[in-house]
Amino acid sequence: MMRGMGNMQGMMKQMQKMQKDMTKAQEELNEKEFVGEATNQLVMATFTGDRKMKDLSIKEEIVDPEDVDMLQDLVIMAVNDALTKVEKETEVTMGKYTKGLPGF
Repeated sequence: MMRGMGNMQGMMKQMQKMQKDMTKAQEELNEKEFVGEATNQLVMATFTGDRKMKDLSIKEEIVDPEDVDMLQDLVIMAVNDALTKVEKETEVTMGKYTKGLPGF
């Protein structure tokens, strides 16, 4: 009976360590910046790891009042590129903790 309790305590310690490591990894990920780009860096969107937009840069030469649709498309491309980078990094960083867990 005591032997089973020792194993349970060991498992609990492992789980607590893993939870602490996951929290630290998530915090580090949230602090990273990810820059998404559209064609030739005409539009660049910067996001943090927690998917918050931090900056949006649009080069003057692309601003054409006659072609707002193109500017909108470039913004969407840059934002989606940045979010894709965040998602990939999240999978790499957090995947080692969630692999094999139900719902992940």
